[in-house]
Formats: sequence, C-alpha cells, structure tokens
Amino acid sequence: MISASAPGKVILFGEHAVVYGRPAIAVPVPQVRATATVEVAPGGEGLTLVAADLDREVSLRGSSPDDPLAAIARLTLDHLGQPEPDARLVVTSTIPIAGGMGSGAAVSTAIVRALVAFFGRELPPNEVSRLVYEVEKLHHGTPSGIDNTVVVYERPVYFVRDRRIETFSPGAPLHLLIADSGTPSRTKEVVAAVRARWEKQPARYDFLFDRIGEVVDEAREAIEAGDVYTLGGLMDQNHELLRKIGVSSPELDELVEAARYGGALGAKLSGAGRGGNVIALVEEFAADEVEEVLRAAGAKRVIYAVVE
Repeated sequence: MISASAPGKVILFGEHAVVYGRPAIAVPVPQVRATATVEVAPGGEGLTLVAADLDREVSLRGSSPDDPLAAIARLTLDHLGQPEPDARLVVTSTIPIAGGMGSGAAVSTAIVRALVAFFGRELPPNEVSRLVYEVEKLHHGTPSGIDNTVVVYERPVYFVRDRRIETFSPGAPLHLLIADSGTPSRTKEVVAAVRARWEKQPARYDFLFDRIGEVVDEAREAIEAGDVYTLGGLMDQNHELLRKIGVSSPELDELVEAARYGGALGAKLSGAGRGGNVIALVEEFAADEVEEVLRAAGAKRVIYAVVE
C-alpha cells in the first residue's frame, strides 16, 4: 500500500487579477490535506478510483474524458509511460470543497504522487505541477496556475503567470483564521463571469487589476519584513477591490466585518468569491476571540493556520 498527500492552500492576495498577468501571493495550509492511497487489486481489474468522501467510484476504463480523477490518473500514467495497473486508488480529503482552498489541485497532486510512488519513480515538482495544471482546466476553465503551484511546492509563493515561480519566507509568523461562509464557491462560473465583464469594460477592470497588483507587491514587502500591521491594512484594501470587481457577497462582507470587529488586523475573501472562505490576519493572542466572533457571525468552520 502506497500513500501520498498534498495540502490545501489559500490566496492571501491577488485573486482574479492573477488570471490577467498580475501577481498573487498564496500559502499552503498543511492543517488540511488530501490523501491518495494505492493498493494492488486482482489481475484484470484495471485501475479503480474511489473518492471516499463523496461515496463515488469510477473505473479508469469506463470513465469520461472530463472526469477529473480519471484525467489526472491518465495523464500521470502517460507521462510515466506505464500501462494501466490493476490497483485500487482511494482519495480522502479534509479540505473543504468549493471553498477556494485548492481541494481539486490537492486531490490531483496526491494522486500523481501516489501513482508515481506506486511505480517506484520520482518526479520533480515542476513536472507534477504541470500535470495538475492540465486537470485544473477542467475545474476552473482558465486557471491562473497558482493553485497547482502552491499545493505542489508547499511553500509560500509569489506568482506571476508565465514567469518563474518565486518562493519566499515571512519575516514573522502569520497567524490566519480561515472562515468558511457555508456557501459553495463555483470557481469556474465566477472566473467566467469576471472575464465577461472584463471583455465589456476592459479599461475599468484593467485599472482594478493593476491596483490589486500594486497591493500584492506592497504585501510581499510587508510579509518579508514581518510587518503584520501594514499587511492587515493591505488585506482590507484587497477586499474592497474584489468587491468592486463584483466577486464578494453579503455573507462574505459580513464575515470580513465581524473579523475586524473581533480584533483582526485585516480580513478579506479568499479564492474565487461569491462564497467560500474569508481569511483574517490576527495576532496570536487574539485568535480565539476573533474565531468566536466569526462563528457568531455565521462561519460554518474556522481553521487556524500559521504560515512560517
């Protein structure tokens, strides 16, 4: 039996604008993970893929081309030059689905790593990331590439599409609360809606994307300097820009305001928006109090993460 896993992630700054060539910052969230386990099956059965949390099972031979589980398995086998094995691959995950935490990328990454290990092979991170990106297209339509990058590398990343990946380290730990609004975020739909509005009003949206890019660069400087107070204010600015893009919602705005009221240094939506998660930057001593306020404001789940 072979097992492999991959972490969740959150985007700290730059969602949506990153699709249009501006920078973004994302960090892994190892407190939640997707795990893939492979074991040998009787001869002739082929590869069976099981999503245990969804009570879903699919045969690789009988699956459709756009099935994400089967797609990443096929891509991996083709990349390795290996035939379909007689095996059973079971995926489990503690990452919230449709919450902007990279669930799809983490599941794909875990599957790639498990199959690679099953055949006694190794793949460098850039090759794993490239395979996962192909399946991200099924999830998101026009993905930025940030999810597969941060999930595979498991490091904070500064990301600009079609440029070299830059990993970096905070000057001081970042204490984050990730609050689930309880409303699913349909990334593919939201990204498509933003693209449609951008095509109708390119000047307006390019201006907003440029401003987000400036906030991202300021945020990186603050993170590397360990200046969490400046960073909190920049999170607030980023959220307001995302509101102007049209990807927030009353539920998300309420959680953001609750976090600030509870003592957070800053807060914003994270991911595609219109649902999913809000992230709040807190001082360590204030984490419990802010979490309590977020739950009182309707958060269905709150994850405490430390980025170092």
